Amino acid sequence: MQVETMKGVLCFNAGLIAALLFLASGVRPTEGYEGVTLTVLGNVQDGGFPHIGCERADCRNLFLRPAGQHQVVCLGVVDSLEGQQFLFEATPDAARQADQLAHLPGAHQGMPDGIFLTHAHWGHYTGIGLLGREAKGANGVRVYAMPLLRKFIEENGPWSQLVELGNIALTTLSAGKAVRPTPQLTVTPFRVPHRDEFSETVGYRIQGPNKSALFIPDIDKWAKWDRDLRTELESVDHAFIDGTFHDGEELGHRDMSEVPHPFIVESLALMEDWSPAERDKVHFIHLNHTNALLHPESEESKNVVLSGCHVARYGDRYPL
Repeated sequence: MQVETMKGVLCFNAGLIAALLFLASGVRPTEGYEGVTLTVLGNVQDGGFPHIGCERADCRNLFLRPAGQHQVVCLGVVDSLEGQQFLFEATPDAARQADQLAHLPGAHQGMPDGIFLTHAHWGHYTGIGLLGREAKGANGVRVYAMPLLRKFIEENGPWSQLVELGNIALTTLSAGKAVRPTPQLTVTPFRVPHRDEFSETVGYRIQGPNKSALFIPDIDKWAKWDRDLRTELESVDHAFIDGTFHDGEELGHRDMSEVPHPFIVESLALMEDWSPAERDKVHFIHLNHTNALLHPESEESKNVVLSGCHVARYGDRYPL
């Protein structure tokens, strides 16, 4: 009797601890939902927040008191019916993000079943290194990449060692060609214009059984794209789009032509004549450490909300 009681106490405590850890992560659960869900696991630009060498007060405060919710841009998708889960981007915060993904409702306690990469810029792919010999020593984690990105990984160390040791299994994507990692989940890459020094750049259309989302964390300017953003939004329910900089004055000391992105003010002007329903689909993501949208209480964040758009926040979850 005493042994059974102790077992019950241990099981209760283990469940309580797991629940507390999940709540502490800041992720808001979707109670009672089974199927495909998308969760924001990071909304910051590649350099992170706090940012190396930054002396701004907000960065200094985070160096002194780190906050786990400020992570580099990443989406987590869980198909609870198939028992599979996926990361979109492998960031410098991938260790925490893989763990957070594993603690989402319907997820399993293990590595992601697949990782979709957009391009070969620092914050979007380097997290795959954590799957290698020096860290996890993973076995055959599927990594989805476009042809030039696959070639870059296969031919350049240390990433090539991940392929040689079988830590990752590369799957080649083609622009406009859908893949189905599970029967309920369809993912379609599409090309976007960006600084393609090492690989092409893509966004993704992520389709669940009921709803869909666009994911475009990096693009040079909307006018350079051979597609119309408004038209693309017509066919989806949510759009997580490049919100790197609020405006062109943000960096001051940098030549903005070196790091082209659509400014938030430009995107909002583009959407000025859009309907409330169209603007409601928009979630700005990939925010630079200088971007006031990182702070929900800022006037810039309030203006985005007043416009009818949204700022992607860590833990936001959407059934697909």
